[in-house]
Amino acid sequence: MRDARIAVIGAGAAGLSLVRRLAAHADPPPVILLDAPPGPLRPPERTWCFWEEPGGEFDAVLTTSWSRLRVRSRDGRATLGRLAPLRYKMLRSPDFTALVAAELAKAPTVRRITATVTEVRDTPGGAHLHARATDGTPLHLRARWVFDSRPLPALPPARTTFLQHFRGWFVRTRDPAFDPATADLMDFRVPQPPRGLAFGYVLPLGPRQALIEYTQFSPTALPSQAYDDALHHYAERILGLGEFTRTGTETGVIPMTDAPLHRQRGHSVFRIGTAGGATRPSTGYTFAAVQRQARAIAAACAAGRRPVPPPCHSRRARTMDAILLRALATGRIDGPDFFADLFRHTSTPRLLRFLDGRSHPAEDLAIGLRTPVLPILRTAAELPLLRRRTRPEAPR
Repeated sequence: MRDARIAVIGAGAAGLSLVRRLAAHADPPPVILLDAPPGPLRPPERTWCFWEEPGGEFDAVLTTSWSRLRVRSRDGRATLGRLAPLRYKMLRSPDFTALVAAELAKAPTVRRITATVTEVRDTPGGAHLHARATDGTPLHLRARWVFDSRPLPALPPARTTFLQHFRGWFVRTRDPAFDPATADLMDFRVPQPPRGLAFGYVLPLGPRQALIEYTQFSPTALPSQAYDDALHHYAERILGLGEFTRTGTETGVIPMTDAPLHRQRGHSVFRIGTAGGATRPSTGYTFAAVQRQARAIAAACAAGRRPVPPPCHSRRARTMDAILLRALATGRIDGPDFFADLFRHTSTPRLLRFLDGRSHPAEDLAIGLRTPVLPILRTAAELPLLRRRTRPEAPR
């Protein structure tokens, strides 16, 4: 039986961020990081985007950042927003992982084990973990606190659950095709699904390089070929890129749900990351909230408090997200028009504060008055009357 003060399951954004924060304290606790072996249980390479001022702690390993965001309505009208004093930043998971690995290599209190965790059991005074090493050897560990970042096996009952599902291509064009200072956050010129919405997403890496994505907010994911067909249409017919080469691909499915995601599995076992409510239900943004969550947990551990992960998003923000998801699901609001108008009538820094859940009630009211008020009010009134229902299975 191996002992540790803290065990962290999973070496994705949430797990690595927490271990990094714990190791940085003046008197760091003993930590075991359990990383799944290569295969379906290990997170695939991802791209994370977030906004903050220049000079952030990850600036040295950013892929790039942008000073302007653009949203295009279905008819092609463009709204260009300047972010100052913020920047929209892009960080790729291999670069983040390498940064954290280099830091943890100098942290004598951190042990990293490659193993598949098969059971976590809350016990008096701590928790027991059962795992299997890559050679099949059983491992038994004991920890005072356990933080589990693995995806939920099934989503809790919800009134509304959409999926944000997407595929992106990293492309290199023959001729200059992109403005390196401007990211296209939502381009609604793509064909729209029967329920929900779809948009293109363009993150330039240079005049001839970019990540272009096709994204849907809708009840179910698409067949694999449908994403490639949509990306071909977007790249060739809408963006008019001409001759280009694909240099990489990324795919993802993010649950957008008003289900309550419980952060406690027991007295000593907690969920973190998306499983612990870090993902903003209305947008899918996660990375910045993961950093806030990790800082709060590490501070509680350092102070000797029970390190319950705090809510990543306020009750007010979660309520607004639930209303928006329901209004989209019922078709009471038109998704492309809703988001295009929101960006057209609201300053970009204020809107980003709103999307990050950091706006004030007065700002929320001012933004709300720019939305279809009657459909939103009708949805807000019916929400408490709706039953939460179980989704057949969670996205993987």
